Amino acid sequence: MLDAQTIQTFLIYAIPILFAITVHETAHGWTALQFGDHSAQMLGRLTLNPIKHIDPIGTILVPAILYFTSGFIFGWAKPVPINASALKNPKGDMLWVAIAGPAANFIMAGLWLIVIIFSINTNSQFLATMGQVGIQINLILAVLNLLPLPPLDGSRVVSSLLPNRLSYSYEKLEPYGLFILLGLLLLGVFQGVILPIVISIQKFMFNTVGLF
Repeated sequence: MLDAQTIQTFLIYAIPILFAITVHETAHGWTALQFGDHSAQMLGRLTLNPIKHIDPIGTILVPAILYFTSGFIFGWAKPVPINASALKNPKGDMLWVAIAGPAANFIMAGLWLIVIIFSINTNSQFLATMGQVGIQINLILAVLNLLPLPPLDGSRVVSSLLPNRLSYSYEKLEPYGLFILLGLLLLGVFQGVILPIVISIQKFMFNTVGLF
């Protein structure tokens, strides 16, 4: 039987992670809807129900293996379907659809900061720790997704800004993108690039509200 401490630790990590991936994917689908693509809506993906967004491998298996083997958590949700041809201006609109996910994570990081402030006023260590995890998870997800590597969101932004011919060639990297990303992470890109950026943003957030 699981003890209370184990359950509490699980909730501290599970709740922020599920919110982070769920809102991220929903933001993509909702933004696409504003530009004319109803794909996510028709498939029931415009929802905050995390079950609709969980990928058994990317959300559960890979993060669990990485956590127990290296202490590092990396994973992904089931991508929201986007039909670029249904967008009013496919190339230009895709930029906003792509950036909506990371933007949602930055906003959620701000909301978790409010949770930390509330936890201080209520003397709740549980909420304080969850808020800290929530900020870190959302900042990591936002920064990681902004890397210009297909199929990450950053690559969609870059692709929308490139001339059509270059954009087409650039998108050919997508079948290999996940393997390239995993290789870069194993080579230390997370510790050397992503983590310092996340820490800098987090320090800025804390300093802005007078927390250290």
